[in-house]
Amino acid sequence: MGGILQNYLPLVVFIGVATVIGLALLVAPFLVAYQQPDPEKLSAYECGFNAFDDARMKFDVRFYLVAILFIIFDLEVAFLFPWAITFGKLGAAGFWSMIVFLAVLTIGFAYEWKKGALEWD
Repeated sequence: MGGILQNYLPLVVFIGVATVIGLALLVAPFLVAYQQPDPEKLSAYECGFNAFDDARMKFDVRFYLVAILFIIFDLEVAFLFPWAITFGKLGAAGFWSMIVFLAVLTIGFAYEWKKGALEWD
């Protein structure tokens, strides 16, 4: 029975250390935080403007466009990493399929640029 408990000792130590670190990280902000923040720090700031009036007020659609463009080009990079890792094993079909994918994204980027979606005037 003693051998089985010794096998779990590293797990118990790990859980203990994780608990101590977690509690320390929960308590530390209360001990070191600045207690008198200025009104600017306490003000709500979202979506590029201060919160005022109704929460259902309209705001600029450019925020949505920036988010959508970020998602598109972020996904492009997410697809490029596995392709680059397996590049040597894919052959010509894998190479040309990625070229088509990048061409479609490049055409979309040029279209967005031409339409002025990237301008922030």
